[in-house]
Amino acid sequence: MRLKNKLIALLLLGFSHTLYAQNVNDIFQFDPEITYSNVLESPAEFLGYELGDEYTHHYQVVAYFKYLAENTDRMIVETYGKTYEGRELIYATITSSQNHNNLESIREHNLDLANPESSTDIEDHPIVVWLSYNVHGNEPSSSESAMQTAYRFAAANDEETIDLLRESVIIIDPMINPDGRDRYVTWYKSSQANILNTNAADLEHDEIWPGGRTNHYWFDLNRDWVWLVHPESQGRIKAYQRWLPQVHLDLHEQGFNANYFTMPGTTPRNLELPDSYEAWSDKFGRGAIEAFDEAKVDYATREAFDFFYPGYGSSYPSVMGAIGMLAEQGGHSRGGRAVETEDGYVLSLRQRVFDHYSNSVSIVKTAVTNREGLLNYYKEAFEPKSKKGDETAYFLPNNPNDYTYDVINMLMKHNVEIEQLESDATLRAYDYKTGNVSQRRFSAGDFMIRATQPKHLFVNTLFKRNLDIEDSVMYDMSTWSVPQAFNLDAAWTNSKLNVKSRPVTDDMLAPSGVSNAEADYAFVIDWTQKNAPKALSHLWNKGYKVRTAGRTFTTMGKTYSAGTLIVLLGRNRDKIDQATNDMKEVAQSAGVLIQGLDTGRMDDGMDLGSRSSNVLQQPKVAMMVDRPFNSYTAGQLWFLFDRWTEFGISRIRTGSLSSIDLNEYDVLLMPGANGLNSALSKSTQEEIENWVRAGGTLIATESAADFFTKDRNGLTDIELVEDEENEDSEELDTDAYTRFEALEDTSGLRRIPGSSFNAILDNSHPLAFGMPDEMYSLKFRTTAFKPSSDYRVVGYYHKDASKVLASGYASDENKTKAAGNAFIAHQSVGSGNVVLILDNTQYRMFWVGPARLVQNAVMLVPSF
Repeated sequence: MRLKNKLIALLLLGFSHTLYAQNVNDIFQFDPEITYSNVLESPAEFLGYELGDEYTHHYQVVAYFKYLAENTDRMIVETYGKTYEGRELIYATITSSQNHNNLESIREHNLDLANPESSTDIEDHPIVVWLSYNVHGNEPSSSESAMQTAYRFAAANDEETIDLLRESVIIIDPMINPDGRDRYVTWYKSSQANILNTNAADLEHDEIWPGGRTNHYWFDLNRDWVWLVHPESQGRIKAYQRWLPQVHLDLHEQGFNANYFTMPGTTPRNLELPDSYEAWSDKFGRGAIEAFDEAKVDYATREAFDFFYPGYGSSYPSVMGAIGMLAEQGGHSRGGRAVETEDGYVLSLRQRVFDHYSNSVSIVKTAVTNREGLLNYYKEAFEPKSKKGDETAYFLPNNPNDYTYDVINMLMKHNVEIEQLESDATLRAYDYKTGNVSQRRFSAGDFMIRATQPKHLFVNTLFKRNLDIEDSVMYDMSTWSVPQAFNLDAAWTNSKLNVKSRPVTDDMLAPSGVSNAEADYAFVIDWTQKNAPKALSHLWNKGYKVRTAGRTFTTMGKTYSAGTLIVLLGRNRDKIDQATNDMKEVAQSAGVLIQGLDTGRMDDGMDLGSRSSNVLQQPKVAMMVDRPFNSYTAGQLWFLFDRWTEFGISRIRTGSLSSIDLNEYDVLLMPGANGLNSALSKSTQEEIENWVRAGGTLIATESAADFFTKDRNGLTDIELVEDEENEDSEELDTDAYTRFEALEDTSGLRRIPGSSFNAILDNSHPLAFGMPDEMYSLKFRTTAFKPSSDYRVVGYYHKDASKVLASGYASDENKTKAAGNAFIAHQSVGSGNVVLILDNTQYRMFWVGPARLVQNAVMLVPSF
């Protein structure tokens, strides 16, 4: 209380920021009793200001780490990658000079501990601790504390630090997300006032859209540890797999009114983990709070944060044999240099840095104190005999046209053991859609991933159709089953394996190239190929006139899907001489197979010049961004087209919509958004409707799709399914009698927390060209459309409520509500199109099985 009053008094007296900072710096000192090397400058000396006085740019953080490494034999710095914006990604390895002289041997020995066939012992082996900072760019205090933590271990001369360095290897990644952090820091510095303003409503504390949390493409990198979509994750995991630490701490920030969160977390837990994981996480948490108690830092444990989803920095290490942990400091983007909390306390950046520094040091201390026990835990975690469940292997048929090779290559980056069958095999296997078991024949070349390998924690967490869920209230999603996320035909078996196989050692490359490259009549590209949309974009860029097949056709024993691209040489006479080379370039750059044909007459189905082939005009596409649109959804759509499809789209701010000429665009793409009725004026809504009626294509996804239904905006006849209420019912409202403390739990029963639903597609409709007739749709909301002949139902959930849930969690009530109802709808409005897609079709760019739907909506539908 005295500290709080003292800080408030300083502000009320009108003290400058300099005097205020001096006061909090005196209170939150970094181990002042420790003596440091006089050769190395502290962060304050190097930067020219005390940590907490200002925010530090990425280049300054990198420079300080490199400065330390150049001036001490305790530390080295390595680069593991570059961001989209060209910023360097580094990590530091800190240990005693004696350990550095033997560092490669220590690293190899550490990996041997993860090999169940190795007899390597743990005697005298140092514990490996990895500390990760600033995965969310607008949670900036952690990178500041990373500098102080590095200084402590690189420069301190006290006996305790010397002992810690002898018995540990400390790896520090000071800034996982440099692009997002610099976006935040640059914005903050441009907004801060000279007179310190602690009012959370002030401009200095109100970050602009999309904020600094995410990377260049507005992705949350703390959800990408498994999927490796982005260069930041790819480089980091390559470095992480070189070491495989025993302990990992991921340092974050949360809302400024929250007190520090430290381990352990709450339910649901990943029950695949060793049973002792919870006890270890509690031990580390108690180590942190010992330091916090002494410093009178407020904290909380065992609430809010679970570690069920495996793609966090706090959970991925755990399925890699470590004790993975989370730290959450109050502050976040609104924290600024200081902010007044709801109870009148002034939370300073200096304290936020101090708290994270204290926790970082305590983690190393706890790890060293418990070195032997942690190393034994680590060895046991990789022991196949310790796995839970009956699964013996997972199977993926060898299909180069879908996402199978992407999955195989992703798993190999995590050093998962993968095999290919050398001969056909028949096994008793379970189906991912139904969970039913039957005899299934697998072909030579199909992929097998054993559930009983050293990485069994990782494999089973990713591939089990359903993980046991203790709690319906979860921080993230309830399923991420790999075969369902990528919409693959897969199976698993519990049977004893007696098959011939060979290991996969190299990345799988889908076949590409041109057959009959000197064709006289046409070239065709089957639309079922994963990269066919990219090939279409490349053909447009080269100026080709392209058609798409409205129906299937068969030639030379192969049936081509509806949507197949057709390049008629007779309609591209100006390119006949260069067509052969162009097709080879497109096949190579897009990664597709192209077939040259000498005739337009097909053996079966439509001919190439049929009226059933539509001319595809290259559309000019605008995507809405800025508030109230969801930056995550917008980023995923932007990435899908900019990176995967290599098809440029224009991003238009909400405030600019009323001032642009919509007629310059063919497609208007709207990511998820709440509050569109307030964001879009009546005149703007009328303008959109007139534009659609004149021939425009409006595509609205997720919550934005709700807005354009009959009872909301009224643009379409599409109706949302509403909760039916019987006015004559005398049943009691049971929620009225729920204890207040249980309301959060009961709300979890009512929502759908990211679950996989079995869905049916009409793949004769252009929206679903190239898709199978069934897929897994990832559902986060209870919303659905009423099926009606007034519009085209392109996708709907399985009609049987008992079969609609493929994996994850949904109450019986929500399964019944969804069954048979639609989530993808298309309606012609005047001369234009409205496409409404309720579920995210490219969630985090790992749940990409449905991604073709929005590609089709943008690239095909406007021409139909």
